[in-house]
Amino acid sequence: MSAKTVTIETNQKAAIRPEASPWRIAVRRFNQNRLALAGLVILILMVVICIFGPMVSPYHLDDYKLSDKNLSPNAQYWLGTDKFGRDILLRTMLAGRISLTVGLVATFISVAIGATLGALAGFYRRSVDTIIMRVADIFMALPTLPLLIILGAVLSDLKVDPSKRIYFLMLIIGALSWTSLSRLVRGQILTLREQEFMQATEALGLRDRRKIFRHLLPNTIPTIIVTATLGVAGAIITESALSYLGIGVVPPTPSWGNMISAANNLIDFRKRPWIWVPPGMCILITVVAINLIGDGLRDALDPKMKK
Repeated sequence: MSAKTVTIETNQKAAIRPEASPWRIAVRRFNQNRLALAGLVILILMVVICIFGPMVSPYHLDDYKLSDKNLSPNAQYWLGTDKFGRDILLRTMLAGRISLTVGLVATFISVAIGATLGALAGFYRRSVDTIIMRVADIFMALPTLPLLIILGAVLSDLKVDPSKRIYFLMLIIGALSWTSLSRLVRGQILTLREQEFMQATEALGLRDRRKIFRHLLPNTIPTIIVTATLGVAGAIITESALSYLGIGVVPPTPSWGNMISAANNLIDFRKRPWIWVPPGMCILITVVAINLIGDGLRDALDPKMKK
């Protein structure tokens, strides 16, 4: 067989080889982003440690041992103890569960609200679009942090059970952070509804609900994924800020924010850094990792980045 024949057969096989799907292309491009992969590994390690770490810890959340209070890191307490003699390492891992859960659930709520309202506004346009976008403008005009502080103070005045307070916190954060996503989804829906595949759905007589949730919204998933990923980091920071101010997750339930607030005097801040540095570093590392993942996903899913 001549070299020319081999070349022709190779070209024919290449011609009939199916192209990779957009998702495979995105995965391949994401895997080529070292910073994004590093962020993903760090985030996975953080989640695994926070979930399984407390299971192997010899201590318990309610262990109060005043004889061991304010101990610096040592062989027994790797990250030291607080003013009640509780293990800082255990509380940091348990706090990670709370903070990560708040970030994920609050983001899920904001995505559900923002994607749905944005799709409805872009599909129906006219009065529906006007009403939804004006409501979004009102929410965007509200000062988010002061409003969250007020709502947190209301929860404190109502003496909401600390174990249930976290659910209200997730709902409030999610309900106030849907506006940006709704505008992005609306813009994409306005473009997608004019394309040929939507004309086919009109010819088939499909219901509006099927057009929106089976044909339009799936085409906005890349935008939703990137926005949601970055939204998790924002929700974690918001929860930490509120807990630091004493109006988010309240003790004895630990979160990274209220653990930092435990160093509320100069002596603790300067002479006992092990009280506030571990949760502060966890917030920093987690948020940076999530932002790296978000940037990597944006580059991987952006059609303009295709080579």
